[in-house]
Amino acid sequence: MAEELGRLDRPEAGQFRGKKKLFLVPLLFSWQDSPPDYTERFGLYWQQVREHVANLESRIGAVKIIYHESLSEGGEDGLKVLERLNPSSYQLVREKCLMGAQLEAIEDKELVEEAMDWERHMIVGFISEKVARTVSQSFADASKRRYDYIASRIKETIKDDDVGMLVIREGHTVQFPPEIEVFMVAPPALDEIRRWLRERQTKAEQSGNYEEEPAEPEATKE
Repeated sequence: MAEELGRLDRPEAGQFRGKKKLFLVPLLFSWQDSPPDYTERFGLYWQQVREHVANLESRIGAVKIIYHESLSEGGEDGLKVLERLNPSSYQLVREKCLMGAQLEAIEDKELVEEAMDWERHMIVGFISEKVARTVSQSFADASKRRYDYIASRIKETIKDDDVGMLVIREGHTVQFPPEIEVFMVAPPALDEIRRWLRERQTKAEQSGNYEEEPAEPEATKE
């Protein structure tokens, strides 16, 4: 189970020597013409993430390997895709790469695209209950295969005593190998954004003018 950074009792490097460590960073998106109050919280979130990751590194060790949701390429090619996908997480990942970390491919491109297509159909909605059940099950199956693949990639690539960092959306169902110590990076701004999104959804539902939350850009298809 991931431990939230704010609840850790000052972990020290010696406590985890020889173990595989993984910092888990929730992936958040902004969108064009987002409200100023969301944009402010969004910027603060990524600033706090950088600070909290640096704090963990000072106690546990520097990040050596980076994984980012939606990337089926690593290295410089992966960084180019990430810059289009999410400039904010790109800045974090690029900073760590300049300090010696390696960006590793973590996704199977076909699995990502399949899951995204099923999810798109679910967002549109259905008239037929049979079709709704079929699409829902297909999405669940594709998502499970996708997240199983992510777990296998982490297990294959992170070595003993390595410190990794995974940037992935909340709500994922990745089952991390038991030999990996997982630390959840959850700065205060994350709760602020969660609260803002809940209030926005409630107001929109009450007014009958509901808008979807920002979705993942389809950068994997470029």
